[in-house]
Amino acid sequence: MVDYFAGDPRTHHERMLAGDLYVADDPQIIEAMGRAARLSAAYQAAYVEDQEAALSVLTDLLGGLGQDAHVRPPLFVDYGSHLTIGARTFVNFHLTALDVAPIRIGEDCQIGPNVQLLTPTHPLEPAPRRAKLEAARPITIGDNVWLGGGVIVLPGVTIGDDSVVGAGSVVTRDVPPGVLAVGNPARPVRQL
Repeated sequence: MVDYFAGDPRTHHERMLAGDLYVADDPQIIEAMGRAARLSAAYQAAYVEDQEAALSVLTDLLGGLGQDAHVRPPLFVDYGSHLTIGARTFVNFHLTALDVAPIRIGEDCQIGPNVQLLTPTHPLEPAPRRAKLEAARPITIGDNVWLGGGVIVLPGVTIGDDSVVGAGSVVTRDVPPGVLAVGNPARPVRQL
């Protein structure tokens, strides 16, 4: 069996945070994922009973939450602590934000239902993929962006300020500021 980490004294958690290949069996990783699952469930439960308590839980879960931002549960995250949501942003039901790498959602954004922000990557080669290696690349959503329902944003993508991504689009490459992008893969179709 190949030792993919020979000579690298870092933990898998340290490799993950550095954006390098790692295996997700590190105790710190497992603990952080458990914390996120507990807080996500607590947020959903509190949301229907006590908005103030729910906001407190969401603030604990996320890496940053801007003033007057609103997130409708359920919210699915790997860690939560690598996800920041800007002021006055509205996130609709069922956001899946796999925040292995940082995910930044800007201010004044509209995030439709069932949006997926996916930072993890896996090797294309069979052997390292079988060995459960993975890595991640950050996602950045600029200010005043609207992601329509069901949009999927892939690892390493930046969506520029004031852009709109049409419902059901799969964003595989950066989207410049101030455009409407649609399709699979998403392509800018006009300036806004």
